[in-house]
Amino acid sequence: MATKTSSPRAQSSAPAPQSETTVSESVASRKKSTSRDESSAAVTAVEMGARQREISVSEFFTKNRHLLGFDNPRKALLTCVKEAVDNSLDACEEAGILPEVTVRLEMVANGQAPVTPSQATRFRITVTDNGPGIVRQQIPRVFAKLLYGSKFHRMRMSRGQQGIGISAAGMYGQLTTGKPVKVISRTGPRAAAHYFEVQIDTKKNEPLVHENKQIDWAQPQGTEVALEVEGRYQKGRASVDEWLEQTSIANPHVRLVYHTPEGETKEYPRTYHELPPSPKEIKPHPYGIEFGALLKMLQDTKSHTVAGFLASDFCRVSPALAEEICKAAKVSPATKPRDVKHQAAETLYKTIQTTKIMAPPTNCISPIGEKAILSGLYKQIKGEFYTAVSRPPAVYRGYPFIIEAGLAFGKGPDEAAKPQQAAVPLAEGEDQGNDTEQARVIRYANRVPLLYQQSACATFKAVLSTTWRNYGVSQSRGALPAGPMVIFVHMASVWVPFTSESKEAIADYDEIQKEITLALREAGRRLGIFLRRRERAASEFRRRNIFDLYIEEVVAACNRLKGGNLPTEKLKEQLHKIASSRTGGLKTDEALGKTGAGPEGLPHSIIVTAEGIEGETEMAQQTPGSPAPATKTAEAEPITETKNPVKAKRGSKETPKVGKGKSVGATKAKVGQQALFADEQPSTKQSAPLKKKPAQVSATRKRK
Repeated sequence: MATKTSSPRAQSSAPAPQSETTVSESVASRKKSTSRDESSAAVTAVEMGARQREISVSEFFTKNRHLLGFDNPRKALLTCVKEAVDNSLDACEEAGILPEVTVRLEMVANGQAPVTPSQATRFRITVTDNGPGIVRQQIPRVFAKLLYGSKFHRMRMSRGQQGIGISAAGMYGQLTTGKPVKVISRTGPRAAAHYFEVQIDTKKNEPLVHENKQIDWAQPQGTEVALEVEGRYQKGRASVDEWLEQTSIANPHVRLVYHTPEGETKEYPRTYHELPPSPKEIKPHPYGIEFGALLKMLQDTKSHTVAGFLASDFCRVSPALAEEICKAAKVSPATKPRDVKHQAAETLYKTIQTTKIMAPPTNCISPIGEKAILSGLYKQIKGEFYTAVSRPPAVYRGYPFIIEAGLAFGKGPDEAAKPQQAAVPLAEGEDQGNDTEQARVIRYANRVPLLYQQSACATFKAVLSTTWRNYGVSQSRGALPAGPMVIFVHMASVWVPFTSESKEAIADYDEIQKEITLALREAGRRLGIFLRRRERAASEFRRRNIFDLYIEEVVAACNRLKGGNLPTEKLKEQLHKIASSRTGGLKTDEALGKTGAGPEGLPHSIIVTAEGIEGETEMAQQTPGSPAPATKTAEAEPITETKNPVKAKRGSKETPKVGKGKSVGATKAKVGQQALFADEQPSTKQSAPLKKKPAQVSATRKRK
């Protein structure tokens, strides 16, 4: 039997047998290396504690700049312009100066070949105003320190709230281009103009001043801010151009000049020549504080008693009401506020929330007003019908707010007069498609346009939930109404509940949603009345035109019957009057805008037709030199909607009956028609001869 022998290659490749001692040594060495790695990876509590350090707010927003609205270059460019313009408008209004703001966008080549504005990646933003200026010591902190401002702790309406905006824009420019913020400011004609170049120390959230000097500046007073940032310029929706246009709508008292990167100059003139009422600062309302805030206020108050604390540190709390609250909470009114702690403080807080307290005052809010809204809409948007609604003040979480709404409907008389193109025949199986444009919603918070996060905003949700079909406007389920319509909604409050730090959408509070819905319904009712009136008037006007077509033939036939002796011109005139009276008369002309009268029953509305403007044109047709009346915040007048306003008004007066169910008006009309064929036309005011003459004519005919 042959024996198998392994080849030399197989013998060389086979592993050599290891002894037990060698295997145990290798396993032990592996365990030692593993334990050494684990000990090096483990961190002690001391080492962990040594790594803890404070995070600067500047560092946080440097890494999370999307929270401030710097998501992408296009949005970042808009945010920088927005923050600078908001600061200018707030400063001018607080100082009692009619704002004049100039915005300039310039492309920065940065060593590259010239490109078109849509392809440029770096821009210089310059915003100049005629405001009160900024004192020299405050300029570095205002423009180069986050969470620094004068508006956060005040309970009054303003565009800025958090003290982040303009300094965050400077921080974005510093991150993307490395350039500092350049500021020129002068507080008066006799004061020196100070020039600063500042940046933010992101580790300490403190300003770094690179240059500080006095310069010659042609402007007698105001501030100029220049930022160099990376961005993208593109026209259309959610652009700088649209934001400035919407700003001029909500701020008709502002003169705005915009120099585009393309070299164009757009001027939005001032159409309202009086500043809005200056809002007053108020104290917090008891319903708007949390339990922790009450504890802090009890420790920080300067009052010596709890009753004095409630009466002096809150609004709408009188000394008598403070005594009542203390008695209900079983706390002595003479107790020191610092001694109210734990259970006593919690009982006091619950008692405050259950006590009936008057709503906070509304002089801390400065709404736009119906007339100013009409002026802004009429100035910027072409349409046939405009209306504005201002709701009475309401409260959410103890903060007062006012909702205002406006509507612009139609394409304007010029667009409406253009002939429509004939419908193109479709091929078999081809769908017509839905080319109807949807309504456009423009949202505002404290006079500032909101262009992003539309679907997350309470305003947009209220527009969607409104049933516009009830007002004669087509609407699909869960969609915006269809048609040439612009919906304007503004919320004015001492503290607008934004959904994020970028201030792009309003939070969905039930109280806010309710007020927006009620304002939209009121505006929709006025639009429905206008559309129904116009439809009825157009129908009556078509009837009148049909009557007018046959008047010539009727007059010619009557003239032939009379042997050519009939006064034809007078007969035509009277037949035209009859046709007009039978088709609505003056009411039809008013509804179609053929008279100078305003829209009856539609308060705070404007109707524009080819013949001219009707309604509250006081703001719309204001000359640059004429002063405008002050805007008043008032509740919109109620509208009583009827199915047929013209007939209802006629039927309001009882007409006496004559004979068998015939009214005096019908008898006079019949007699007047018979009198048209007489040889001599009597006066229409003399009713007695009109009744006798037809009888005499008929008697003579019988004798013949």
